[in-house]
Amino acid sequence: VLQWDKDDCAAIGLVKFDLLGLGMLEALHRMVDLVRDFHGDDIDLGQLPQEPEVYDLLCRADTVGVFQVESRAQMGTLPRVAPRTFYDIAIEVALIRPGPIQGHAVNPYIRRRRGEEPVTYLHPLLEPILERTLGVPLFQEQLMEMAVAIAGFSAADADELRQAMAAKRSAARMEKMRARLYEGMAARGVTGAVADQVFEALAAFANFGFPESHSVSFAHLVYSSAWLKLHYPAAFTAGLLNSQPMGFWSPQSLVADARRHGVQVRRPHVNHSEVGASLEGPSPDPVLRLGLASVRGVGEATAERVVAGRPWRGGEDLVRRAGVTQAQLETLAAAGALDPEDHGDGEVRATTATRRRLLWAAGAAAQGTPDRLPGIVVGAEAPPLPEPSLYDAVGDDLWSLGLAPERTAMHLARERLEAMGVVTAVALEAMVDGDRVTVAGVVTHRQHPETARGAVFVNLEDETGHVNVVFSRGAWARWKHVARHAPVLLIRGRVRKGQGAVSFDAERAEALVVGTAVPVSRDFR
Repeated sequence: VLQWDKDDCAAIGLVKFDLLGLGMLEALHRMVDLVRDFHGDDIDLGQLPQEPEVYDLLCRADTVGVFQVESRAQMGTLPRVAPRTFYDIAIEVALIRPGPIQGHAVNPYIRRRRGEEPVTYLHPLLEPILERTLGVPLFQEQLMEMAVAIAGFSAADADELRQAMAAKRSAARMEKMRARLYEGMAARGVTGAVADQVFEALAAFANFGFPESHSVSFAHLVYSSAWLKLHYPAAFTAGLLNSQPMGFWSPQSLVADARRHGVQVRRPHVNHSEVGASLEGPSPDPVLRLGLASVRGVGEATAERVVAGRPWRGGEDLVRRAGVTQAQLETLAAAGALDPEDHGDGEVRATTATRRRLLWAAGAAAQGTPDRLPGIVVGAEAPPLPEPSLYDAVGDDLWSLGLAPERTAMHLARERLEAMGVVTAVALEAMVDGDRVTVAGVVTHRQHPETARGAVFVNLEDETGHVNVVFSRGAWARWKHVARHAPVLLIRGRVRKGQGAVSFDAERAEALVVGTAVPVSRDFR
């Protein structure tokens, strides 16, 4: 191992390997193991069948949790690209990158793919290279092939050009390569505006061009994760939860998406949960049981002791035999992990009031340490407590689990929102382009990419799905004092539908008070 700059290593002739860790590889292994252990199905990810239903899932952007194509930009592009083959997925992966975006390649490619624009080439010499991407350069290998074909570069020269364009460290080196490129193009009759366009196309994505080999490898992970989501949604979600932190979406969004796909989600419980999320119930439609380690402050070590020592008779038993602390007992109680059981089917059923009484009793139970005689705990019986509201219950869930496994703030606010004329995310699918309506949701993401010309993208989530809200530069300037910080937004605007994609142009925004806690958004440029 050399603690040298990567370019210095390359300069002295050392072979450099980039070793990258992908959280999805771990998640896929966990999913496959869950499917094998629960369903008895052995899955070889290298031999998955090519199924139209998987491509249907991708085309409708049903990709929360799917590798690489779960971001707002990818979900907005998938219906427009409408991938129907494996190579289409590789192109989709490469398309939403700074290089193609900065090189203005995204929209031309999509228009050509949809037959809305003829396929053209800057020069006939480029047709064999760009034919597979409809005349639009998308891959890093194409940059090098273009330099060889149109300027007579050797493979080594082409790689030097790529490095010079990407590094942008030496103006003299870049100017030297630029002069050689123009000289080579002129020798082949490529001059003037065409030569300038070729150079601009190369320079635009040299710094961020995605290698085709990477795109194909990533496409395999895209297809594998989409296939598992389609056929084994409970195992898919459990694998993702057990691999956190990773991906674009929070555990709250992953669990909500699983519920929308028919997966029943149960709370963690000391007598039923594993350390991580697991599957239980009858096949082929298992229940997703949240893991004990997902409870705030519990951690894997304590969760392992709890799993190994069960069955448990209550809080004092957990303290005495598993070393559970008072703070851990409190979060376990709030999360429902100490709920009374219905021994007929293993399901647990309790009211929020029951959990509050268990939370009260946690302090007394914590006195039952191994150095004290059992059965002498005092103060375990809670006095009459006020009945908590459903809003309190959601707040308890978010405090103890970081997510609400059953109902969310938007569920509770829906009746009020309907009276206000607010439509759901799923209702936007039936509307036409230009309809002016009001939407509302918890903010999951705010994005202000440098390539968006001042636009800001805000994703809202309600109980039915997601709304991709676009604030133009002017709209953001007017409403950012609200939209930048409010955890829940009420937005008036217009539905935008085109090329199969649905988005929402914001015209007015205001904060919405929902009466309970909500997950924190993930904001980035």
